[in-house]
Amino acid sequence: MTVLVCSLKVDAPQLLAPGRFHTVRFPFGRAESYDEHRMHQAAQPDGHQVTDWTRDERAGLIWPAADGWGVLSAMVQWEPGGYSQLDDRVVRDPLNLSTGWDATATDERPPSRGGQRFTKVWQLFVHPGTPIALQVQHNDDRPRRLLLAELKLAIHT
Repeated sequence: MTVLVCSLKVDAPQLLAPGRFHTVRFPFGRAESYDEHRMHQAAQPDGHQVTDWTRDERAGLIWPAADGWGVLSAMVQWEPGGYSQLDDRVVRDPLNLSTGWDATATDERPPSRGGQRFTKVWQLFVHPGTPIALQVQHNDDRPRRLLLAELKLAIHT
């Protein structure tokens, strides 16, 4: 069995408006943690070219390199705020580019007493042509910063 891995990290804060889910965006190229199998590239498999990862939601897409059993791991850290709820979820085709939007692994979390740091692990079948993303939202009354995020996909073929 082969395992294909894509491991992304961003520590550039992303200011996110309240009340709707946002795709977490990750930088390309040298800023990436690991992408030997080219699952997170600015030149995307459907021909779209991401020119500014900080503004284009496609910078949050992982395009699986093979069919297989995918193990997704994620971590998010929010700045302190007046939240009563912080949410995260995994979405297949979050931008409706191929097979259609399909959310799973949605967690609705109350704020913690300390730092707002959360992790999740989810497993699902993945397929080339169906991108996957991590989405987050908050319910504060003003925009808040996502300070740090990581997303890892391990495909067992």
